[in-house]
Amino acid sequence: MSTQLAEAATNRRGAAAGLAAAALFGLSTPLAKLLLPGTGPVMLAALLYLGAGTGLALATAIRRRRGGAEQREAPVRAADAWLLAGVILCGGVLGPILMLGGLARVSATVAALLLNLETPFTMLLAVFLFGEHLGQRGRSGAALIVVGALVLTYRPGDMHGDVLGVLAITAACLSWALDNNLTQRLSLRDPVTTVCIKALAAGCFNLGLSMALGAPLPPPSVGLAALTIGFVCYGVSIVLDVHALRLLGAAREAAFFATAPFVGAVAAVSLLAEPLSVIEPVAAAVMAAGVALLLRERHGHLHTHEALEHDHVHAHDAHHQHAHPGPADAPHAHPHWHPSLTHDHPHVSDLHHRHRH
Repeated sequence: MSTQLAEAATNRRGAAAGLAAAALFGLSTPLAKLLLPGTGPVMLAALLYLGAGTGLALATAIRRRRGGAEQREAPVRAADAWLLAGVILCGGVLGPILMLGGLARVSATVAALLLNLETPFTMLLAVFLFGEHLGQRGRSGAALIVVGALVLTYRPGDMHGDVLGVLAITAACLSWALDNNLTQRLSLRDPVTTVCIKALAAGCFNLGLSMALGAPLPPPSVGLAALTIGFVCYGVSIVLDVHALRLLGAAREAAFFATAPFVGAVAAVSLLAEPLSVIEPVAAAVMAAGVALLLRERHGHLHTHEALEHDHVHAHDAHHQHAHPGPADAPHAHPHWHPSLTHDHPHVSDLHHRHRH
């Protein structure tokens, strides 16, 4: 397969992972709303995260016990501790607390609109702070998806809130945007292990916070439902999202993940008997146009890779031509050295392509 075809296939795999992650996460919104009266927001967040972490850990243990495929991912190492701490702090602690505090001060409509800030914040940090590149077609596609999300969540008539509430939700979005970019740096590690650590840490923190606030434990049936939703809609979703971050970079991943509100809105029609209006088809059309632009973006030029040593799952392609014992035709992971290389091919801003433009 030529380098150009390989890059196009990688772009499609990343887009599929990002859209699937968004679909599962979007589905969690109406499902969680059904459970909210019997749990409360902080307790529900704790159960969702705990379900994600324990579910992934159990699934991994069962797969290994039954002789599943050999682990090919690079393991999480002690040197990743600071990145993991940042991901847990920003994504699992500060983000939820700031959002919950803001929700108490603003209307649901204002909150829904403000939460769309996570996508542009993620893109801005990715491009201007973390060295990613997004071309004109990619920027246009991402903008269309964000506009579609704004159209979808806009509901006139209930637009009240104070300054502190608006600032709190804005800060929550900024915190999650930083979490996305830090997670992108961990995306070369085993995503299941990374998500397990993040989810269990966030779940334990939120559980402790909920109990400190005096919240009672929910009925067993509600708790089990929350854990199950957490495993599928949080755990599996975040693992898919980490794969998208690995393949596409944080800016493009954020654009694809911004389609989650559409899935939630469509699911709410059947799960919560909410009415379907003309807004949903319009938002879907705008988002679909944005996704099409992102998929059609092509970016390639002469660029130089600096010498680098790291560890991640890879196949022997134009960037990986090293020798080692054992078969090399299947994806595998081990520490390897990249010599300096200058070449020209289509690419996105994954961790092998962070160069000036």
